[in-house]
Amino acid sequence: MNQPTAPHRVEFLHHPHPGFPHLTAWGIRIDGTDLRVLVAEATRALWNRELDEDDDTPQELEEFLLRQHAPLHLDDDADGTRGRSHFLGDAPPHLRDRDTGALCLLGCPCGIDACWPLLARLRVTATQTWSGFYQLHRPEWGELPLGPYVFPRPAYEAALATPVPLAQDPLAPLLGKE
Repeated sequence: MNQPTAPHRVEFLHHPHPGFPHLTAWGIRIDGTDLRVLVAEATRALWNRELDEDDDTPQELEEFLLRQHAPLHLDDDADGTRGRSHFLGDAPPHLRDRDTGALCLLGCPCGIDACWPLLARLRVTATQTWSGFYQLHRPEWGELPLGPYVFPRPAYEAALATPVPLAQDPLAPLLGKE
């Protein structure tokens, strides 16, 4: 897979975890778009093969695609050290694929991040690269058509050190959760 020529921009978000407001969620935007929106687009055709199109309205399908993952809660600590460590590649064992080393970037909306994780390989050099996105529980899907995303290391670390605080999940209006 070719590396992109232009670097991408990442933002990390902090907001109450959807469904578990006592937990802080770590959301992600890439080039201004929520990672869950990018995943919805990348998995739409795959889900269409599995789902019965007569069971859902178009709006219900869109909500399903956007709800398939949730931001991570990463066992919050007061200063965000665990979250920063996670996104720099030092993920806890339950949020890492032991076979590939890939890290969980998004979790399951049930509240157990490792239940339905979106995984990607992270490579840290002078840049931070996310590539090889996949869904652990759908090996037949193979690698998802996402990325690779290359972030300049200083900008990545700055975004990680200062996550954007939000009052709610930024997708709440699309999911009817305002």
